[in-house]
Amino acid sequence: MADQRGQLDTSIEIITPENIAFQYHVAGPFRRLPAYLIDLLIRAVILGVAAIGAALSFGLLGLGPMWWMGAILVFGFVLTWFYGGLFETYYNGQTPGKRLMQIRVVSTNGQPINGMQAVMRNVLRAIDAQPFYLSALVASMMNDRFQRLGDLACGTMVVIEERRWFEGLMRTGEPEAAKMAGLIPADFQPSRTLARALAIYVQRRRMFSWPRRLEIARHLGEPLREKFNLPPATNLDLLLCGLYHRTFITDRGEDEIREGSPFLEMQTT
Repeated sequence: MADQRGQLDTSIEIITPENIAFQYHVAGPFRRLPAYLIDLLIRAVILGVAAIGAALSFGLLGLGPMWWMGAILVFGFVLTWFYGGLFETYYNGQTPGKRLMQIRVVSTNGQPINGMQAVMRNVLRAIDAQPFYLSALVASMMNDRFQRLGDLACGTMVVIEERRWFEGLMRTGEPEAAKMAGLIPADFQPSRTLARALAIYVQRRRMFSWPRRLEIARHLGEPLREKFNLPPATNLDLLLCGLYHRTFITDRGEDEIREGSPFLEMQTT
């Protein structure tokens, strides 16, 4: 994926080779710190419970304190170094702390992180922690994605998860959108990636000024206008709304539009 970014406050815009634009809000140090402290508390509780369980178990077996203390040291080592990596690998870039704070680790190209990235960014936390996490703080303040050294080395960043944008379908509000939907070829079927981009755009567009709305719509709308052989003067904002209407609204009842999810029918594909 190509990365062409226009920094807007704490937003990162990533544009794919298909000219589909995704915008992420990066999480700063003060959003990530509570998540880290929550995970630290969870690890401490797990380690404490494990220590009590090991002491009781080894005591019943007639083994001395050195045995259960040694087992806890090994368990503590594994917990410290692999807690974050395992959770971020199998929990889609989130630890329990990140989930509570609604942040997520993704690759710098907007894709989900893989296991190697998840483990290595957490192992490299040992470097970020020197001294007293000053290295991480300085590094994150020196780049527009708030990446600590582990993130820079692994090609990852932490973004704010905005689930509220995907809670249901919505009408675009413009009658022209339905008319524009009629100009789209009947046999055109958007890909999952395109459908997701349409849902993101339509549900966020009202937050943008008209110039910003048209700027964002151009990246995705212009290739579609050419594909559909529409006139050069076509309103690209309405084109995206029309395609959203054709994809998610047409042939649905009012209850489905109000309560449905744009991605529900695509989750099984």
